[in-house]
Amino acid sequence: MAAPEVNNSQSRASLMSRLRLSSLDMSPHADLLIRRLSHFAELSQEERAVLLAVTEKHRDVPAGFGLIGEGELLDSPRLLLAGWACRMRVFPDGRRQIFEFILPGEMYGLCQRPRAVALSTAVTLTQAVIADASPLREILAERQDEFPNLVAALYCAASLDEVHLLNQLIRVGHQSAYARVAHLVLELRQRLAAVGLAHGDTIALPLTQETLADALGLSIVHLNRTLQQLRRDGLIALKGGVLRLLAPDRLAEIADFHPPRVVQAAA
Repeated sequence: MAAPEVNNSQSRASLMSRLRLSSLDMSPHADLLIRRLSHFAELSQEERAVLLAVTEKHRDVPAGFGLIGEGELLDSPRLLLAGWACRMRVFPDGRRQIFEFILPGEMYGLCQRPRAVALSTAVTLTQAVIADASPLREILAERQDEFPNLVAALYCAASLDEVHLLNQLIRVGHQSAYARVAHLVLELRQRLAAVGLAHGDTIALPLTQETLADALGLSIVHLNRTLQQLRRDGLIALKGGVLRLLAPDRLAEIADFHPPRVVQAAA
């Protein structure tokens, strides 16, 4: 009986190690993007080839890298292929409010309004891999008839981004600290699962408590106390950048969390 116990321990350690690196190493970059957009529409081989071509030319950037500055023209959309980023605003006294996390497989800076400018700053929170998404902007503007399902998927993805911003408004404007944390971790689990970066109810969470506090409108002390209470209540386990939801149904009840309804475009 001792050997299986060692093997299980080694397996758990291996899982923890993989999760710590999941934002950079778990899937080929194109797979993440295709997996996410395929939730919204049945992509043709030609449409998948477009996404593969877009992700082939990518570059690594460090944590703290500025992706878009507030007030800049939104004429160069990008894809986040690995790592974590966020949209935020920094106040004169140094405080910041994080409006939304940008996760692997998601796009940022895509806007169809002419001469549109960024309303917030986007910056990487970890090491990341990015790619130029201008070809997708061109498809939306000029080649919709050639790639109808890809266009439908891109619009659905943009609508889901709006859902995430509305969720953030609900969290910071209405919910208790306890419910805010529960709601956010459920949303992150759901978004990462959509691109295959969740292992059941376990996800990588490569964020500092300061970052989480800035996203939830809490002080670091208040956030820490809330995390400790969630642990004591047997709802989460958080260690070494790996988060496990121990009672997701109970968390959903506490947070009044409802996954967004995704309607797939007609083939």
